[in-house]
Amino acid sequence: MKIGLSRIGSGLAIGLAGLGAGIGLGTASAAAIGAVTEKPEMFGRTMIYVVFTEAIAIYGLVIALLLWLG
Repeated sequence: MKIGLSRIGSGLAIGLAGLGAGIGLGTASAAAIGAVTEKPEMFGRTMIYVVFTEAIAIYGLVIALLLWLG
């Protein structure tokens, strides 16, 4: 029972983190493309926002692995 619940929890962790990161990446990337087309020197700043949004999915993956293996 405990193993099954940890598997469900790890699936929810990666699934919800991926969903949130996907929505955030779509929004942040669209805004970044718009900003870079107007001011190309903003490229570095906009990539930071995209990387931070992608980090959410990586954190979800780490939590899922900890639940799966722990």
